[in-house]
Amino acid sequence: MTMPIILPRQEAPVAAIATPVGVGALAVLRISGEGVFDIAQKVFRKKNNPNFRFTASKGFRAHFGTVHDSEGLIDEVVALVFRSPNSFTMEDMVEFTCHGGPVVVQHILKVLLDEGCRLAEPGEFTRRAFLNGRIDLLQAEAIGEMIHARTESAFRTAVTQMQGTLSLRLDAMRELLLRSCALLELELDFSEEDVEFQSRTQLQEELAGLQEELHRLVDSYQHGRLLKEGVATVIAGLPNAGKSTLLNVLLGEERSIVSHMPGTTRDYIEECFLYEKTMFRLTDTAGLREGGEEVEHEGIRRSFKKISEADLLVYLLDISLESYLDEVPLIRDLLERNSNARMIVAANKIDLATGSEERLQKLRAATGCEVCALSAAKGEGLEALKRLMSTMVEGLDKLHEASVLVTSLRHYEALRNASDALANAQELITRQAETELIAFELRSALDYVGEITGKVVSEEIVNLIFEQFCIGK
Repeated sequence: MTMPIILPRQEAPVAAIATPVGVGALAVLRISGEGVFDIAQKVFRKKNNPNFRFTASKGFRAHFGTVHDSEGLIDEVVALVFRSPNSFTMEDMVEFTCHGGPVVVQHILKVLLDEGCRLAEPGEFTRRAFLNGRIDLLQAEAIGEMIHARTESAFRTAVTQMQGTLSLRLDAMRELLLRSCALLELELDFSEEDVEFQSRTQLQEELAGLQEELHRLVDSYQHGRLLKEGVATVIAGLPNAGKSTLLNVLLGEERSIVSHMPGTTRDYIEECFLYEKTMFRLTDTAGLREGGEEVEHEGIRRSFKKISEADLLVYLLDISLESYLDEVPLIRDLLERNSNARMIVAANKIDLATGSEERLQKLRAATGCEVCALSAAKGEGLEALKRLMSTMVEGLDKLHEASVLVTSLRHYEALRNASDALANAQELITRQAETELIAFELRSALDYVGEITGKVVSEEIVNLIFEQFCIGK
């Protein structure tokens, strides 16, 4: 007996521009929801076929024609038909491809709104795909990450997640937890008969395996974050060391003001810099020194805050000064304060230094850091510095190929909470605690894992995720 196909629920029709606003060769507008074929019919006329009806069209069919309003022709378009459930949202959908002038696009959007659509909210098309079960919440977030990816590595990682690789792992974990929870719940139902449906030895072994998998995913977040957001790279040092000049030459543009007056940089400046396949988020900070006016003090305070958040610290000093070794205690202090950050000491103004090689050797011995000689003003040694920066995060661009990476703070926190709940359950089993307490911890772990894919999730979290999407996606 053939089971009937149950179509997803269709919500009120929405419309949006799906391509960036601006002048272009083409633009795409999409409508989705209940009655969109009737709405499209009111504005579209197919070339050489006055009897054409969207309701009779097969899915995945393109139709060439024109869009009209009450005053006449607006533009020639191609209308692409998607029939539920075979569409991105799993609802009925129509996409209009028109010429890319902003006036044309806005005119067609207004006509669609006038005929019964409402303007889509940010991420509403993807949200409907999630609510209709086409994708899970993790895959929906991966779509957003793929759109905003700024490096090839970040893009590939997002594609892997969008394909459901991480979702499959989490679903397997949930299945195991569900089975264990069910057996423990069964024990509670037969508590008076003192029956053990779930072997505690076997449960400990299974939880140990789950913990190992959770730890791998939690540990991958540091690398995943760097792939997604870029390596937070702070350029620090005393005033007049050449930090702003270095930022400008790395970026290839005059982004930061350069002056011989100390204290010119009052606040940090951030820009992204791509070297090979790695994105570096460069931050030029205020010079670190005592004294100065109140505004400069605030800039220095912010500099230390940025330094504390750095993944990579490039400490720039003027190697031409006789007092260059006086900065060693500050370098060591920064290393001690920021043990998680990697540091490069960039010896600037090497072209002005006498006995430069000897000075570099002393600097290496005194700091224990990687030292790179350069002249930011003349552009000398920059390629060596870039290579050294890349070496500090070597292999980052290949991580997405080796394993599934966690790139979202929300996922990271949920996985950590799940791991904590499993640790509590393992301890309770060791203490031979009551079944009800063990079951509570396993249910908590189950819920935390379910939060990631949307099996268990609040409306507030869903709203927060899709608010970050662009309109039309």
